[in-house]
Amino acid sequence: MTQIKILIVDDHPVVRSGLAGMLQGQPDFLVVGQAANGQEALPLVISTRPDVVLTDLRMPVMDGVTLIQTLRSRQLPVHTLVLTTYDSEADILPAIEAGATGYLLKDAPREELFRAVRAAARGESVLAPAVAARLMGQLRAPAGTQLSSREIEVLALVARGHSNRAIGKALHISTATVKTHLIHIFGKLEVSDRTAAVTVALERGIIRLS
Repeated sequence: MTQIKILIVDDHPVVRSGLAGMLQGQPDFLVVGQAANGQEALPLVISTRPDVVLTDLRMPVMDGVTLIQTLRSRQLPVHTLVLTTYDSEADILPAIEAGATGYLLKDAPREELFRAVRAAARGESVLAPAVAARLMGQLRAPAGTQLSSREIEVLALVARGHSNRAIGKALHISTATVKTHLIHIFGKLEVSDRTAAVTVALERGIIRLS
């Protein structure tokens, strides 16, 4: 039997050991290494040549998205399967865009995880139902509800506490134009104030606070 070689990347030792024990119980799985973050994982990918990197997203030193981007840029022959607790669009979209083969949530039943690992090893995309629903919801959103790049810039500055005047100065537009953008933003997001607009935009992954 050809075994699927798996590298586990998670900053929680208990999670890593738990996953390793569970995966090793499958005759077609072989856990070839564990890492606490993306930086630790990179040399292990080169030395152990896993078929699947099972990685969390939010980790110190190097997060999951950066790891996925780095693996892709180096054209390493490995598939990445995200396993995380985060299901917001702000987390999902960057991971998928970076090149993740699949995206699973940590509350998934073990059989679902096993199937996802096998699918990822074959290069097949696999998404948790909640993740798929969020992505479909965004794709089905009416075009008129999507914010323009300028509106996103304005909203990102609002989220950072900038006043209309400060936003106008930063973007080299008038305060009146800033107000017009905000009116359009409120209408598209179906909110009535700046705080609600920022809240909805963060929830939908339209903007991120770094």
